[in-house]
Amino acid sequence: MSDPLYPPSSPGIAAQRRSLAPETEQAFQAFSRQVFADGALPARTKQLIAVAVAHVTQCPYCIKGHTKAALRHGVTPQELMEAIWVAAEMRAGGAYAHSTLALATMDEAQKTSGGSS
Repeated sequence: MSDPLYPPSSPGIAAQRRSLAPETEQAFQAFSRQVFADGALPARTKQLIAVAVAHVTQCPYCIKGHTKAALRHGVTPQELMEAIWVAAEMRAGGAYAHSTLALATMDEAQKTSGGSS
């Protein structure tokens, strides 16, 4: 299989995206610059958060882009890996926490069926 699942980003794709919705593209870029600017949190911390979130949302483009940005802001490889582990734990923790729904459904099913399985 020679076609990649995720085609590489390129200047041509960026130009096409911009040409199809120029005002929206411009607004998104301005929003992104503002979000990642130094504020109550420094840009370095925001990029570290972005790497963790990118792993939870499973966006390969975001993972690559924000990892590069985090490194440019002085985040160490060890800090990146710890952030990725935090993301993994949070993702797993969500499945664990949501088991409450399955357990409640099993309890309800057992009550309505008279306790037999």
